Amino acid sequence: MSRIPKEPGEIFPSIVNDYRGLFGEDLISVILYGSVASGDYIADKSDINLMIVLSEKRIDSLDRTFDLIVKWKKRNVATPLFLTEAYVMTSLDVFPIEYLNFQNTYEVVYGKDILKDLSFDREFLRMQCEKEVKGKLLLLREAFLESQGKAKYLQQLIAQSLGAFIAIFKALLHLKGKELPRQKREVIKQVCHAFEMDSGLFEKLLDVKEKRVKLSGPEITNLFKAYLKEVQKLWKVVDTLDKEVK
Repeated sequence: MSRIPKEPGEIFPSIVNDYRGLFGEDLISVILYGSVASGDYIADKSDINLMIVLSEKRIDSLDRTFDLIVKWKKRNVATPLFLTEAYVMTSLDVFPIEYLNFQNTYEVVYGKDILKDLSFDREFLRMQCEKEVKGKLLLLREAFLESQGKAKYLQQLIAQSLGAFIAIFKALLHLKGKELPRQKREVIKQVCHAFEMDSGLFEKLLDVKEKRVKLSGPEITNLFKAYLKEVQKLWKVVDTLDKEVK
């Protein structure tokens, strides 16, 4: 019977068996990442996120996985990331934030650990932080205007955007030489302390994302305006890191 697992680990052996049945020795790794790996998993709400590493000769055979993806979605397993080891190794210059975050919270379910020994060029990491923060600031401003201040829409914007900023926060802590926390709230506390940002604001944004608080229309509007102001401050923080990196 299909059901959402309270303990995701209970379904991993079956997932591995299914993908080994499809790909055999061409299945290099099955790697868990996301909320389960970080300890933020909530049964019935959180997705189970997997990275599946295949050989170069099998990465073009993804149509073989259609039925498995449908099968495991019934148990809250999101469509996996399918990639090759070579793809990862040649992507660290363009996606350092993403791979740093994978490396920070993951678990090898099967096969080779391709993330353990990844290293990141500081300037590539800083440049992506700057690009992401400035780009997201423009998008948030545009979305705020289009929302016309409607609370439901602003709550959705907060929920959709905050995860990306927490990923950026981890990159900023890495650039500062700090050990990266796994829990989102601890990431927020540490980055706000390191860069003199408003920890209370970002924790309240996380409360909104996780549906821990209920705010009135004016309250959510004021919160979002403060959010924009802190993101404005954030790109200036990233810009000053340019001098530190050099």
